[in-house]
Amino acid sequence: MQTLGFFFLMFLGGIAVAVQPSINGRLSQKIGAVETATISFAVGTLALLVVALVAGRGSFRGLAEARAWELTGGFLGAFFVTLTIIIVPRIGTASTMAATIAAQLITGILLDHYGLFGFRTIPFDLKRALGVALLLVGATLLFRR
Repeated sequence: MQTLGFFFLMFLGGIAVAVQPSINGRLSQKIGAVETATISFAVGTLALLVVALVAGRGSFRGLAEARAWELTGGFLGAFFVTLTIIIVPRIGTASTMAATIAAQLITGILLDHYGLFGFRTIPFDLKRALGVALLLVGATLLFRR
């Protein structure tokens, strides 16, 4: 798949990430924030289990070789989803996503620059600095009322 195809898929993923907190926020009004996060992850786990069984190309056998930190993704996801359930009703979806995207971009720049987690190094340059600056300006504008 070409780069444009990957961009489009991630664009769709971005839409899902923006819509999910609002859906979860509505459910949390009925059952609570932590309970909603639990339901969200349970439904997601079941969906992924079906996909893994039907179309998965890997194997769960390698799980025994995983380092402890490699298993923290679920914890980080639960932390993020729970935060969005609590925060979106207070500051809105756009402001929540602006803060999220700004943090993701800055973290991504650092991960790329230092080649953390064993991935290739992508140096921080003027073009990337300008991109971060523009995004931070945009995020700041979204927070102002």
